[in-house]
Amino acid sequence: MADRSQLFPAPRLILAALVAGVLAGAVAVYVSESASGNNAPTQVAASDGKDDAACAAKAERAKQVAAKATGQVAALLPADPPQSLKSLAFNGPDGKPMTVADHAGKTLLLNLWATWCAPCRAEMPALDALQKEMGSDRFQVVAVNVDTGDDTKPKKFLSDIGVATLGYYRDPTLALFNDVKTRGLALGLPVTMLIDGEGCLIAHMNGPAEWSGADARRLVEAALGPSS
Repeated sequence: MADRSQLFPAPRLILAALVAGVLAGAVAVYVSESASGNNAPTQVAASDGKDDAACAAKAERAKQVAAKATGQVAALLPADPPQSLKSLAFNGPDGKPMTVADHAGKTLLLNLWATWCAPCRAEMPALDALQKEMGSDRFQVVAVNVDTGDDTKPKKFLSDIGVATLGYYRDPTLALFNDVKTRGLALGLPVTMLIDGEGCLIAHMNGPAEWSGADARRLVEAALGPSS
């Protein structure tokens, strides 16, 4: 069995990487968005009033699940209020456009990451391990790469670190990141969202976490279990 210390760096290294990653991410996002001009129209997150109303009714459920976020995933916050994320769009492993709604019936841990983001790079093996252990017809880790440009760099990175279980999801346009940012869910990268089978945001987190540990498994089990 691999040494867990090699799987995920020490907390102080994560903190340093987080600071560096947020700074690098801010620069990269600014440069990419500025390419189309500083006066480019702001993207407004798509919203279905009926879906949002149905999700908002799950506020107590969101609190119940988020209460299970302890230890290494304690930074996860309950959605306040829960909102519909069905319209979040990205490309699937086959390269074709899809949305969160295409995963209906399955609880998702949706993670946005980039190769220039140091804490993103650090947590990818842990996300891969979580998918390998708990991925099923009821739960899936959907890690979406948001590097601009082609697939060469992100695919090489995943290959080099041995990530083999996660599906390869992509959005090279920054539209997904901007949508999540407009919703007030993203301060930088990585950002992770726990979404139920009806496309409702239950909880969210900015920054990395140890997703391969027992704390993450208990959180997923709580998300899949009945409300109490």
